[in-house]
Amino acid sequence: MQIVVRFAPSPTGHIHLGNARIALLNWLFARKVGGQFMLRLDDTDKERSKQEYIDGLSQDLSWLGMDYDVFARQSDRAARYTECKQKLIDAGYLYPCYETFEELEQKRRIQLAKKQPPIYDRAALTCKSEDIATWEREGRSPHWRFKLRDEETAFDDMIKGHLSFNPSLSLSDPVLIKEDGTFLYTISSVIDDIDFGITHIIRGEDHVTNTAIQVQLFQALHKCLDLDMPLPIFAHLALLLDQDGQPLSKRLNSYCLKHLRSEGIEPMALNCFLASMGSSSPLYITDNLRDLAAHFDLDHVRGGARIDDKALLGIQHKILHTMPFDELVRRGQDARILENEWNLVRESLDRVEDVEYWKSVLHGKIELPDLSDEDVEFVRGSATWLIEQADIVMRLGETSAHVHLGGNMWDFWFDFLRQTSGRKGFDLVHPIRMRLTGRANGPEMKRLLPLIDLDTILERLTA
Repeated sequence: MQIVVRFAPSPTGHIHLGNARIALLNWLFARKVGGQFMLRLDDTDKERSKQEYIDGLSQDLSWLGMDYDVFARQSDRAARYTECKQKLIDAGYLYPCYETFEELEQKRRIQLAKKQPPIYDRAALTCKSEDIATWEREGRSPHWRFKLRDEETAFDDMIKGHLSFNPSLSLSDPVLIKEDGTFLYTISSVIDDIDFGITHIIRGEDHVTNTAIQVQLFQALHKCLDLDMPLPIFAHLALLLDQDGQPLSKRLNSYCLKHLRSEGIEPMALNCFLASMGSSSPLYITDNLRDLAAHFDLDHVRGGARIDDKALLGIQHKILHTMPFDELVRRGQDARILENEWNLVRESLDRVEDVEYWKSVLHGKIELPDLSDEDVEFVRGSATWLIEQADIVMRLGETSAHVHLGGNMWDFWFDFLRQTSGRKGFDLVHPIRMRLTGRANGPEMKRLLPLIDLDTILERLTA
C-alpha cells in the first residue's frame, strides 16, 4: 500500500514556522518511502479565507522546495459533502438542532453555575414535530450534530503510543454543519481523508482531543459508504513554541515565513532546522531537500520543540559557507565577484545579499569607520612599507593598480609592523581590518588582502 499524507492548511493567514514544520515532516516522511504528498486547502471559512493567503502559501512551499502530487480545495467539494451528509442522516448519525446560539449559551451558563461540565444535553433528540414546524416557520434552520457513541474509542499514535478516549463523557456531540449549510473542518476533513486515501495523518498535538471524535466519524462513514478500509495512522507532534514558550499564531504573524524570507533566511537552513526540532537524531545539514528526506526518521521525533534563533543562524552560516558559486550565478548575484572571491567571503555572510557589501570591499568604495587618533596614526604609518613596494613596482614599469598583495607580502608587511610599532595581536590587526574592510569581523585578512588591488589598500590606509 502506498503511503499518502496531506498538508491541509486553512488560508486564513500567512503560514508560520509551526505550519511549515507540519508540511515539511509530512513531505519528508512521504518522499523517504516513495509515497504521495497532498496539498489540500481547508477553505470552507469563507469570511477569513483569502486569495492573498493562498498565493502566499504557494510561494512559501515553492520557496522551501516542497512539491505536491495531489491538490484539492474544500470549497470545490460541497456536493460530495452534501452526499455524505445525507447518508449520515439516513443512518442516524447526524441529528438536527434548532437551538440558537443564545439559548445554548444560557444552557452552558446554568451548567457551569451548577459546577457541571458544559456538555450538550441532546435536547434536540426529543424535540416534538410541532415545535420543529414552529421554528421553521420562524425562519430557523438547524445545525447538525454527530451523535457520539458512549464507548471507548482507541487508536495508535506513532508518537504518543496507544491512546483511548470515551469522547461522549467529556465532549458535546460536535456540530458538523452550521445553520447556513457550511461544513465544518471535522466532517469535511474526514471525508477528504477517505476519498483521497490518506494513510497517515501527521499533525500537531492540539488535535489529539479531536481524534477520538474523528475515529468515530471515520467508522460511521465507512459503514455509510460501504467501505472496507483501515483507519489512517495518526502521529501527533509537540507544538512548536517561540523563545518565550508561547504557541505560534498566524493571526499574530509569529515567525511568519514571508518575513523570514524577506530577512534572507535560506530555505534549506530552515528545512534542516525544522527537521531537527524535537528529534533525537543528530543535526543533519544539507543543501538538498531529497537528501534531507533520506536521512529523516519520524520515529525519532518525540520531544518538545522550541525555536532557537541562534541555532537557526548557526545552520544558516553552515549552509552559506558551502554554497557553490553556481548557486550565486543561478540567483543572478555573481556580478563583480569571481568564484575564488566568493569562496572566501561566503564564510562571513549572514545572508546571501550581504555579498554586495564585500563586492564593495573588493572592488568599490566603502565608508571608512572612525578610529582613535592613536589608531589613525598607526594605520597611516603602516602604509609606509607598502608605498615602498609600490615604488618598486612602478620602477618595473607597472602600476600599483595592477598589483595585489600575495600571502608572503602580507607576512613581510606584518612582520615589519610588529617590529616598528610594538603592537601585536588584536591591537595590530583590528585597526587595519577596520580601515580596509569597514567591519570588525570578516574573512582572514591574509587571504582577503591579495584580492584587493594595492592602490585601493593605500587609499584606505592613508585617508
